[in-house]
Amino acid sequence: MAEKGISLRPHLKTAKSIDVARRATEGHSGAITVSTLAEARYFALGGFSDILYAVGMVPDKAAEVASLQNQGTTMTLITDSLACVTGLANKAGQMKCHFRLMIEIDCGGLRGGLDPEAPELITLAQAIAQSPYLTLAGVMTHGGHSYGVRGLEKVRDIAVEERLAVTRAAQRLRAAGIPCPVVSAGSTPTAVAADDFEGLTEMRPGVYMFNDLDQVGIESCQVADLALSVICSVIGHNPRSGRILIDAGALALSKDTGGQRFLRDVGYGRVCDARGRQFDGLFVSEVHQEHGLVASASGRPDFDRFPIGMKLRILPNHACITAAGYGHYWVTNRRGEIEARWDRLNGWWDAPLTGSERVKLSAGS
Repeated sequence: MAEKGISLRPHLKTAKSIDVARRATEGHSGAITVSTLAEARYFALGGFSDILYAVGMVPDKAAEVASLQNQGTTMTLITDSLACVTGLANKAGQMKCHFRLMIEIDCGGLRGGLDPEAPELITLAQAIAQSPYLTLAGVMTHGGHSYGVRGLEKVRDIAVEERLAVTRAAQRLRAAGIPCPVVSAGSTPTAVAADDFEGLTEMRPGVYMFNDLDQVGIESCQVADLALSVICSVIGHNPRSGRILIDAGALALSKDTGGQRFLRDVGYGRVCDARGRQFDGLFVSEVHQEHGLVASASGRPDFDRFPIGMKLRILPNHACITAAGYGHYWVTNRRGEIEARWDRLNGWWDAPLTGSERVKLSAGS
């Protein structure tokens, strides 16, 4: 990104690790992106002080954000809702604090965000700008629909849509006399494929730190670029089904089959030996909670090659979800020797409940 004159604000929702974050931000500002306030607290404790919370904000989370800001963290929030802006302004007034907001733009993924041509864009920006408790930091978008196409040329087309949508929104705001300093975009596929970043100020890729079979299928990386895998053991052979039983199931691998969209013989993950060398046509075909079944695309596997206790390495479809099953990473060198342990944050939400929240929960409301 530096070569393109674009700031990198890496998304840490995949790694959720301070050790990984320090490497991802080495040599730059240290600005990061997160997807939960639990992540924001974790990285703030690790010394990261410029954090974009890239999930639509709701006023009920204002106190958590204010607490982080009181500890010296610059938090930026996103919204596409006037109701949210009104609620946040009211909360900020009550707490005597201030919030930075970015307006989310829909660049074609049809998830969150405003159409860049929507009249509501100006109305929303004006509401933020007119509040003494809010600041408009800019606009942001995410080309998540890039995950639905294969090949860098098609991804590049989506990268163009992503850039044009968010820069058009910024252009409209500026034409209305509303400052728009930050123009933020990004996903790993579009960051890899894009060849024109004009008008953008930052990109926010995330899974590039590890990569996965989903990215291989999209063609934003090669299998050799995959940094994350799951070590498991052969625990049985099933001659009737012609499959190998392993001790890695849904909780170890996830039930995500995203790589299967564009790749053959992927299932719930591809199978390698302990050193990471793929077995041709071998994949996890079925998962239960703690069991996985390995099949061969060419027929029955040779059980003699996979004795009980043999270590296998599984390449995951979706690194973010697979990593969520673990409390740390074991970091190995090219010889497979463990060199470090990197801890990570787990969990979606771990903030202590307030008294009023406990009352609401106990009342079933």
